[in-house]
Amino acid sequence: MEKTNGREGIALSTVETGMENPGLELTEEGINPEGTRKTEERGHNLGDGLDPPTQQRRNLQPFTRARSFCKTHAALFKKVLLSLLCLAYAAYFLAACILNFHRALALFVLTCLVLLVLVHRFLKRFLGEKLTRCLKPFENSCLKLWMKRVFAGVSLVGLILWLALDTAQRPEQLISFAGICMFTLILFACSKHHSAVSWSSVLWGLGLQFVFGILVIRADPGFNAFQWLGNQIQIFLNYTVAGSSFVFGDMLVKDIFAFQALPIILFFGCVMSILYYLGFVQWVVQKIAWFLQITMGTTAPETLAVAGNIFVGMTEAPLLIRPYLVDMTLSEVHAVMTGGFATISGTVLGAFISFGIDASSLISASVMAAPSALALSKLVYPEVEESKFKNKEGVKLPRGKEKNVLEAASNGATDAIGLAANVAANLIAFLAVLAFINAALSWLGELVDIQGLTFQVICSYILRPVVFMMGVEWADCPMVAEMVGIKFFTNEFVAYQQLSQYKNKRLSGVEEWIGGEKQWISVRAEIITTFSLCGFANLSSIGITLGGLTSMVPHRKSDLSKVVVSALFTGACVSLISACVAGILYVPRGAETDCVSFLNTSFTNRTYETYVCCRELFRSTSLNGTNPPSFPGPWEDKEFSPIALAKCCDLYTNAVCA
Repeated sequence: MEKTNGREGIALSTVETGMENPGLELTEEGINPEGTRKTEERGHNLGDGLDPPTQQRRNLQPFTRARSFCKTHAALFKKVLLSLLCLAYAAYFLAACILNFHRALALFVLTCLVLLVLVHRFLKRFLGEKLTRCLKPFENSCLKLWMKRVFAGVSLVGLILWLALDTAQRPEQLISFAGICMFTLILFACSKHHSAVSWSSVLWGLGLQFVFGILVIRADPGFNAFQWLGNQIQIFLNYTVAGSSFVFGDMLVKDIFAFQALPIILFFGCVMSILYYLGFVQWVVQKIAWFLQITMGTTAPETLAVAGNIFVGMTEAPLLIRPYLVDMTLSEVHAVMTGGFATISGTVLGAFISFGIDASSLISASVMAAPSALALSKLVYPEVEESKFKNKEGVKLPRGKEKNVLEAASNGATDAIGLAANVAANLIAFLAVLAFINAALSWLGELVDIQGLTFQVICSYILRPVVFMMGVEWADCPMVAEMVGIKFFTNEFVAYQQLSQYKNKRLSGVEEWIGGEKQWISVRAEIITTFSLCGFANLSSIGITLGGLTSMVPHRKSDLSKVVVSALFTGACVSLISACVAGILYVPRGAETDCVSFLNTSFTNRTYETYVCCRELFRSTSLNGTNPPSFPGPWEDKEFSPIALAKCCDLYTNAVCA
């Protein structure tokens, strides 16, 4: 205590000492009454004789008490605030659904998903132990074996019955089923260890792929849901125009491909980075990986990497399991590589959608490829080593290292610049190389009187049987084989660009055959082609995969080089089998099945629906000499049939129009 003179000095010293005592504790009423409160009373009696620092501390006393009160009741305040926000959202949600449920459908779906997650967490937290105890009897190995056998038998009988009933109307679907069997046998013939193949894992993976295909392709609720999801993604990606138009101008964005597609990669990269920072991507990936792991019996690291490939690229997914790559077996490394070759990343998904490719088919193909990649990888390179990750515990994924959402958004956009530049460079380089190869082949062909020899023509002949086994009609096989060849030997971007050109011709109502040359492929062939091209399985990806994995585990470069070619071939077959599943499950929808109703409307422009229905009307119309044409079948006794025929003759040329 410092030296002071007089009563005033003693009071001041007491106040300062009481305030600086480290042993004092805050209470709800303020500072410990044993010390500081007495000091306050003395200071109050002294009046205005306090020095400025002490007076300032006295003025801050109410704020200190308020802060202490808030800290003490922080949990209560948080619950009250959360309850008020939930009540406000519930009122808003009910109002939106009552006013216009169709308009609020997206909000309804998102709300249901959030509620489902919350219910799952609640059940897991409060009923998890009870459910675990209830499932203990099923852990008996003998009972589990019999359950698996019964389930496998029921599934096999159900598949046979379903194929027999479903293919009775569309026998061409059996070709796609034969294609699945053919590709599976080819991969088994190329297996590294035939006797070590776990057929339960293989059949589970293919079965999951088939079941998911039924849900999203054949079942109306699933088809409509994924169609809606694809439309929402398309609408979401259109917001890229706001940024790219400001930077490049409206004219460039509307007319030039680079300013249409490449900014979408930046926008999607920014969004994916934000979702990763918030933990949404990790949560979804872990749930998918957990489901695949318990059904297929694969290890946690390889399953997590394959599940992550649905959202990120072939070099980013291994980063999720980087600490485990050192100890992974060759079979696990092969599965990680196969998953990268068999899927596409969420970032380039936006670029493919901007080409005009069906968004729901792309999403379905990428998700369906995950279980199939694990299954076929274990078929080609089964596990013969002792894995260190056999336990059922999953791999924990950390959140992003960014400090806030703004930093995550900025980093995502910045990182996507390299991907956008890589896409642009690949398109320029591969298209230029392809043009040079075609010119060289054409020159070589002309030397021996072979006209029009190109790389696409060679692929159309070599890969035509493969494409036919996927379920493509023979007339469309040459064009689809060209795109599959371009995808494997060149780049999937070039192949999807070619597919978008065919699709645009079809949608614009161009006639299917002009001068003996086919102008576009059918909708069924488009869907099958979309699935077959969905993946990074091309020769240039070998270097990308080896470069990315070697940088993470340099001492395993020889192991990586040993399995990369096999993984590439397996990843390519995964896409082909996904295309076969699409060929089995695809059914015509829209104007292809109800042309009578369509031609009863006022149509004046060429569209795909107009062409299909007019072609059907031309085939159904019969001429009787000089008498007016007759309309048998569904067109009989329809007053609008002659009017529809006249409109069709204005748009297209046919013998019945003469």
